[in-house]
Amino acid sequence: MKKIYFFVSLVFCVFALEAQPAGYYNSAEGKTGSALKTALHNIIKNDNHVSYKELLNAYRQTDKKPNGKVWDIYSDVPGGTPPYQYDFGENCGNYSGEGDCYNREHLWAQSWTNDDSYHKTDILHVIPTDGYVNGKRSNYAFGEVKNASWTSENGSKLGSCKTSGFSGTVFEPIDEYKGDIARTLMYVSVRYYQEDGSWKTSDMTNKSVIKDWAMDMLLRWHRDDPVDQKEIDRNNAAYNIQGNRNPFIDNMDYAEMIWDATWSVGEDYVTMSVNVWPNPATSTINVSGENLDAVYMYNAVGQLVLTFDASDETSSIDVSGFNDGIYFLNVISENGKSIMRKIVITK
Repeated sequence: MKKIYFFVSLVFCVFALEAQPAGYYNSAEGKTGSALKTALHNIIKNDNHVSYKELLNAYRQTDKKPNGKVWDIYSDVPGGTPPYQYDFGENCGNYSGEGDCYNREHLWAQSWTNDDSYHKTDILHVIPTDGYVNGKRSNYAFGEVKNASWTSENGSKLGSCKTSGFSGTVFEPIDEYKGDIARTLMYVSVRYYQEDGSWKTSDMTNKSVIKDWAMDMLLRWHRDDPVDQKEIDRNNAAYNIQGNRNPFIDNMDYAEMIWDATWSVGEDYVTMSVNVWPNPATSTINVSGENLDAVYMYNAVGQLVLTFDASDETSSIDVSGFNDGIYFLNVISENGKSIMRKIVITK
């Protein structure tokens, strides 16, 4: 299969694959697999955590909704009305039901690390969530629920797993946050790579390594729920506080390049390059290549804004009417492979 090339032409545009300081990932260029994992680990390991108590104040920068409320993924209902919302300061350690208070949720459970004290305060994976739902999740693996024994008010579930490779009890978040959680767990796996000597094995992990059944699922979640503005903003805020970043938010391809055994920059994988011409007569996206299926375009909050059929091997679309902002292009080949690219449109 031939490579796919994207030629993105936008009037006075700025193109960005990653939202991070210039050169931040330079040492990872040209690497894949374990070499890329090692390179990313070395880039993000020099962090400076705040204390566990100070996380609560730091959340005012990393997890504030546009309305000023705490951004709790276990109560949020994107596009709908949340069943409850928290003001900052409504945190506590005791609760009797949903909506009582929020606390600090370790997406990579503390018990999986044998209560590693440094991991405990990593703001890139310790987030504010409803205390009662956090307690229900406990230290269960994330997964896809077949039969729910309990369902939260926003639709998160606890129950038996239907994901191939595991049949125990799992916790399933709503679809809108599955990609967020997948990229967070990938971050922890790379950040603490070879620093996990005292960590334990769980249903989902073996020290800092994510088990195969779980990684297959997380890669699906990563593809199906691409990076949105919430994650970008949180990653930037966390970087200002802690000094390191989640590379899987900055570049979605890194996940495939490390954990997808079929990844290749050769003829058997969907690849693309992006060129920007600053002063074109038209503003178009041109797609060409063999064995293409479809191209999807999403806005920064993950809403599908454009679909076009690429089976004729060459397609173009006028994007001059699109508002300034971040967009994501997802190209699907006939063999089911996909790749995501982020562009920033400014005029």
